[in-house]
Amino acid sequence: VPVVLVGNKIDLRGDDVSNKCLEDEVVPIMNEFKEIETCVECSAKQPLNVSEVFYFAQKAVLHPTAPLYDSREHVLKPACVDALQRIFNLCDLDKDGVLDDAELNEFQRKCFNAPLQLQELEAVKEVVKEHEPEGVNDIGLTEIGFLFLHTLFIQRGRLETTWTVLRQFGYGDDLTLRESFLCPRVEIPPDCSVELSPNGYQFFTELFQVFDKDKDSALKKSELEALFKTSPGNPWAHTAFPQTTITTELGAVTLQGFLAQWSMTTMLDYQLTLRYLAYLGFEGDTTTAIKVTRPRKIDRRKGKVQRNVFLCYVFGAPKSGKTSLLRGFLDKPFSDQYEPTARPFAVVNSVEIKGAEKYLVMEEFGTQYEAEVLQNKKRLDKCDLLCFVFDSSDVNSFAYVANLRKQYHLDHMPSVFVATKSDSDLVLQRHDVQPDVYCRNLGLSPPVSISVKSRQMADIFNILTAVAMCPSIATPPGFLDANSGTLRMRRYLTAMG
Repeated sequence: VPVVLVGNKIDLRGDDVSNKCLEDEVVPIMNEFKEIETCVECSAKQPLNVSEVFYFAQKAVLHPTAPLYDSREHVLKPACVDALQRIFNLCDLDKDGVLDDAELNEFQRKCFNAPLQLQELEAVKEVVKEHEPEGVNDIGLTEIGFLFLHTLFIQRGRLETTWTVLRQFGYGDDLTLRESFLCPRVEIPPDCSVELSPNGYQFFTELFQVFDKDKDSALKKSELEALFKTSPGNPWAHTAFPQTTITTELGAVTLQGFLAQWSMTTMLDYQLTLRYLAYLGFEGDTTTAIKVTRPRKIDRRKGKVQRNVFLCYVFGAPKSGKTSLLRGFLDKPFSDQYEPTARPFAVVNSVEIKGAEKYLVMEEFGTQYEAEVLQNKKRLDKCDLLCFVFDSSDVNSFAYVANLRKQYHLDHMPSVFVATKSDSDLVLQRHDVQPDVYCRNLGLSPPVSISVKSRQMADIFNILTAVAMCPSIATPPGFLDANSGTLRMRRYLTAMG
């Protein structure tokens, strides 16, 4: 707890109320007790320095020294250094490691709402250069100079300057980013999803361009590390990223892939997106970078969806080709080596429908997690359609997805059946009815035959996106309407343009 040490009743000393030895008397005490912020003498009777006592008391609470500065060692504390380094990196708009005059003025405007005149800027740099030669170069103020400037403010008792800067950039009294700053409250009505707004897409596009230092329209590993320097790290470090989105042959993330990845993140965990908008320096209210969509039930009732990001759950028997389908969505090389899906795996890419760009998120779970997802109503409510994958060359593959659909009562969900490995010999499925008849009996379009290996994909991803946009064309009659399969196919073709 900060302490203000007050010597009262200085009027009793007579006419000489000054104390020339005060500093010599107090410094040893302040060195021993670091919680003492200030020492001041006063007289309530005269009155003298009374207002100063309350000023220093208020200042000790609002702008304490202890979190920022080690009075014993006369240096900034590590947490303060980390915070100011992050602020410096955010203000360094061109990422050249120096704050030029324009960037310093933008920093001044953001924190104090008042630009500095050219003479004032030069005076600041002269003060830094005099005491810390490496703090200034031909371009402007370096990180060393920025830290020195704040050390000087604190040493001269102007802690309010440093605290104003810290609080403007979201820091609390403990020098961690405030939770209200990182994740402001957003009301998400039931059955709604969250997408990036145009402001959000613009921010991430500009961020990508700033950190694409070699201007090859892709972010390699080192560029991504630099981009996330002002945050706790890559938000997708514990996922299969960058295998979850569009990359170059060398594994660098393209702009299309970067925006797609953030589109998926926002849909699946919008709070993570809000946090990273704050970490990465979004200007203003981060909630303006996202938007809440119309409830899915209304979309389904109207028969048309107005959203731009869609979620497709993929189910199928082991070895049916689910992972290959997802990798094919990203144009990744086909692999003959089978690796069972051990944990949920999601990918995202953009799809063009009628000249408009949409994002499709495809997620598979593996047999270990399928039941958990299909029994969870909240998880299913977030989904726009189900993709049932079966191997057309495996006699038991279709029965697996048909039994899943029956066991978990999924008739109300828009569904598309996909027959993989069409390059292999077609076999009769061991099921009561064959896939074509099964779909026709439900009033659905027949299974879409594809071969990921031969790159014969039959526009499957456009089909899935079109179905997500118009769910009634892939929902069994009796749940949304009574259209026949033929009429549904016409509606599907209309949706596809």
